[in-house]
Amino acid sequence: MAETELDRAEKRYAQAKARLLALKNREATKARKLDTRRKIILGGALVDLAERDSNAAAMIERLIRNLPREQDRKAFEGWDAKQPAKAEDPTAPPSAAPGSALPASLQKRTQHLASSKSQPS
Repeated sequence: MAETELDRAEKRYAQAKARLLALKNREATKARKLDTRRKIILGGALVDLAERDSNAAAMIERLIRNLPREQDRKAFEGWDAKQPAKAEDPTAPPSAAPGSALPASLQKRTQHLASSKSQPS
């Protein structure tokens, strides 16, 4: 049976609606990923600051104590905001010069990028 103009229009409408939904989903995913990235970067910067500033460390400890969800507080059990997360790797390249404006986490990423560029692919 031949497809009528109405059938073709309904088919185009359904396809356009599916494309619109897919586009909205991609945009929402992109926004969530950006939000997560911002939170990770900001959290890392706060942890770096807490290692150098006792007021920042105290603020982070208060924030952790006041987290409403028990499972979120448990994630920080045994963690000390004033201490670095882990000891330096003795085989890692030396840190940036003292007084560098970059936080430690960014220094490590920069060193990683520099070392990966110098290695042949």
